[in-house]
Amino acid sequence: MPSRTTLSPNRAALLVIDVQEKLAAAMPPDVMQRMVRNLGVLVETSRRLGLPVVVTEQYPKGLGPTLPAVSEMLSPLGEQVQRFEKVDFSVCGNRDFQGLYQTLCRDQWLILGMESHICVWQSVRDLRNRGAIVHVMTDAVASRTEENRKIGLDLCERAGALMSSTETAMFDLLGKAGTDDFKVLSKLIR
Repeated sequence: MPSRTTLSPNRAALLVIDVQEKLAAAMPPDVMQRMVRNLGVLVETSRRLGLPVVVTEQYPKGLGPTLPAVSEMLSPLGEQVQRFEKVDFSVCGNRDFQGLYQTLCRDQWLILGMESHICVWQSVRDLRNRGAIVHVMTDAVASRTEENRKIGLDLCERAGALMSSTETAMFDLLGKAGTDDFKVLSKLIR
């Protein structure tokens, strides 16, 4: 049985949950800055290593579109990115995601986004209930309050998700130094 903790580019996918304009405006600015920076590192890691990227928007009519800076980061990935709108807090409640989940055949999910105690938590719980191996990027999730961010992360961990970070995931996916991918990606975290 493959390791639950070792990330593999052939098994992993990146899930970006609800990084939207109006929701972002309610987040602490320093948390948003860190999250968007780390999101950029993970998007570039996904691009270079060929990980599928799934991006959700929670009720965009009310919460606005994905942040322009994030959309710009995603644009070079082209068809490597799958986007969909949702009204369910959990991505697993969305019919489009359910089909995509089956099609992608990925058992490892790197999760980031907003809010950790609502959409991130419910998505993690439901992915775990489907048997997925979930790595939550603790430095790339946000909630309006730090207390709720911590509660969300605690709930995710209790559901069996692995708490991780952008650097941890990136280097685990790389597996070794000295490659062209390593040279480019390691510069992003300096």
